[in-house]
Amino acid sequence: MATLVAENLTYSYTKKSKPALNKVSIEIKPGTLTALVGPNGAGKSTLLKILQGQNAPDKGEIKIDGENLHRSRSLVALMPQRSSMNWKFPITVEKLVSLGQIKYSKSKSNTPFQIKTLLAYPNAWINKCCELEATMQRVGIANLANRRLDSLSGGQQQRALLAKTLMSPAKIFLLDEPCAALDPPAKEDFLKIVRQLADVGLSLVVSSHDWGESLNNYDQVIVLDKTVLAVGSPDLIKDKLEAINISSINK
Repeated sequence: MATLVAENLTYSYTKKSKPALNKVSIEIKPGTLTALVGPNGAGKSTLLKILQGQNAPDKGEIKIDGENLHRSRSLVALMPQRSSMNWKFPITVEKLVSLGQIKYSKSKSNTPFQIKTLLAYPNAWINKCCELEATMQRVGIANLANRRLDSLSGGQQQRALLAKTLMSPAKIFLLDEPCAALDPPAKEDFLKIVRQLADVGLSLVVSSHDWGESLNNYDQVIVLDKTVLAVGSPDLIKDKLEAINISSINK
C-alpha cells in the first residue's frame, strides 16, 4: 500500500502558454477509489501523466510515502485512453496483458531486464505465468486469452488494457477515461471491477468528464478545471454542487 501526495502542481506546455494546471494539490490514500472529473480540456490527462512521472511539473512536488516520485515511480502505473491504442495490431489478449510485466534495463543493448531474470530463474517464469492467469481472471477475460484484439468489444478491450496495467508492480493505478464510449452495461461492469480492486487494497484514480458516473461509486471525488474546484466524498461534493459551475462537466 502507498499514499500519494501532490502539492501545488503547476504545469504549462510552453513558456508562453497559460497553465494547463495551476496549484493542484491532492492526496490519494491506500485502498481508495477516486474519481477525477472535469470538462474536456480541464487538465485531467495532463495531471495523470504528471502523477505517473511522464511529465515533470513546472512547480510543486509529488511524494509517495514521503519519498520523491522519481524514487518511487514504479509504484504508479498509468492506463492510457483506449483511443491511443492500435487495436488492429495482430496479437492476442494474453500477449497484450503479458507486455505489462516487461521492464527494460538501462544497458546499451536495451535487452529486457525481466526476460533476463526469467531465463535465469525458471521458477520466476512459472510465477509470472500464474500471475498472468490470475490477473486475467480478476478482470473477467481469462476466456478471451487467445482472442485477437480486433475481435473484442469496447468493454473487453478496456478490461484487457486494465489487466495489462495491473501486471506492473504498482500500487497506485491511474486510469485515463476508461469508460469513454462504452455502453451502459460495459461501463457498469468496468466500474464494478475497479471497485473490487480498491476493496482489496489497491488505489485507483479514474478520470472522466461524465459527472453522473462519479456519484456513489467512489470513495473520493476530485473536481478539476485546471485547478481543484472541490474534493471530498460523493455526499460532500453533492452539497457543494450549487457553488461549483458544474454544468460544463456533463458536456
